[in-house]
Amino acid sequence: MSNVKRILIIDDDRSILRFFKLILERNGYAADTAATGREALEKIENQFYDVALIDVVLPDMTGLDLISKFPSRTKKIVVTGAFSEENVKRARTDGAEDYLLKPVKPELLLQLIDC
Repeated sequence: MSNVKRILIIDDDRSILRFFKLILERNGYAADTAATGREALEKIENQFYDVALIDVVLPDMTGLDLISKFPSRTKKIVVTGAFSEENVKRARTDGAEDYLLKPVKPELLLQLIDC
């Protein structure tokens, strides 16, 4: 079994998916992507992820609705372009450990994943 952390990036913006995947893979992580909530749900049925980076606004559901679908041992980090105290409170209540505001600095992303 590998010690490489597996990370699922969920965002409807293809450029963010590519950017995050590139940063993570260059830093030794195994990164997978999903552009919709449905695609993310299909992936977590077949694969365990150590970390999930979850955008709040997705085309088919809210990322906040996805948080509770992940196993408790998956670290959930909400990523969004619009800060909202209400979303932060809900994300934390549903099990998210951290919250990142876009644009995300690569060093901050890596720091949160490593914690």
